[in-house]
Amino acid sequence: MLETAQRAEAAEALWAAQRDRTPVDPLTTGYPAIEAADAYEIQLINIRRQLAEGRTVSGHKVGLSSKVMQQMMGVDEPDYGHLLSDMVLPEGTPVGTDRYCCPRIEVEIGYVLGRSLPGEGCTAADVLAATEYVVPSIELIDSRIKDWRIGLADTIADNASSAGVILGSARVGPDSLDPADIDAVLYRGGEEIARGNTSAVLGDPTEAVAWLARKVASYGVVLEAGHVILPGSCTRAVDVRPGDEFRAEFEGLGSVSVGFVHSTGQHRPKN
Repeated sequence: MLETAQRAEAAEALWAAQRDRTPVDPLTTGYPAIEAADAYEIQLINIRRQLAEGRTVSGHKVGLSSKVMQQMMGVDEPDYGHLLSDMVLPEGTPVGTDRYCCPRIEVEIGYVLGRSLPGEGCTAADVLAATEYVVPSIELIDSRIKDWRIGLADTIADNASSAGVILGSARVGPDSLDPADIDAVLYRGGEEIARGNTSAVLGDPTEAVAWLARKVASYGVVLEAGHVILPGSCTRAVDVRPGDEFRAEFEGLGSVSVGFVHSTGQHRPKN
């Protein structure tokens, strides 16, 4: 475990890395005693800092939701991060890659809650009952750690490598499709580059949302009505370059697109 001062120091390093778009060495190298509990506290330090500046929580994302990724990280459960109001990006608006350190995208469905979820004991049935609709989404991920050389504590502390999300226009009730069996295909400029099925997410992405509700409850957090919940990717992550145009198509759900440019002339505030 880390001392309080070490947690604050690590949080400041990640804050500066995001602000200046200059990645830092892995926290697991500089703080070999760091544990997952430390990492979640480091994440929360920077989330509270952003909330104090006027951002709001728009939802949460689940990471490490595939068995392959868990085995790579040597863990037996996912992790999670926050989605803040300035991270929900409008479809159709070019995204500047210079806002990020080393951006990638992932393909997943999103759950938009119509009412808050229970915490302890939350089940997949609870999630479906509380979900107003499911949407196609492309998650934008980024690492403030150099070259994506991340261990579990690194990605947790770095807000689960969160950077943003683009939501498609489709709105489908969970009773009109099976969230656990949706084929998805990702195209770059018309060429298929990845495909998968939502069953890759813990066998059923709804289970990932239920896990998240139970997990955050231990920190006194509730998944609230109106929140967007990203359960995890059903495809591999893909590097992003200026000029890339992506479209993700979901069987029975619709599509979502995003284009990237070098710069939009707009940056996140340097705080």
